[in-house]
Amino acid sequence: MEKPYTDTVTIDSTIRKFSQDIDPIELMWHRDLKNRSVKLLEGSGWKIQLDNSLPLDFNEITIPKLIWHRVIKGSGNLVVEIKEWD
Repeated sequence: MEKPYTDTVTIDSTIRKFSQDIDPIELMWHRDLKNRSVKLLEGSGWKIQLDNSLPLDFNEITIPKLIWHRVIKGSGNLVVEIKEWD
């Protein structure tokens, strides 16, 4: 299955880009195996929703490992910086 984003890996983080043309159905609920800090670099109106929570505006958020979450489409491209740790 092709991923709905592109990654650029740096020494200490990953820059992830979602196109403004993405079909919202591709933004599925998922869990990650590591803790993540996700910081908004570009995008307007995009939101993130953690399990059992209301959607939050994208700014900077820490997502604990194995917590269900999803991205909700806004306008323009979404570009985020992701840092992971165990």
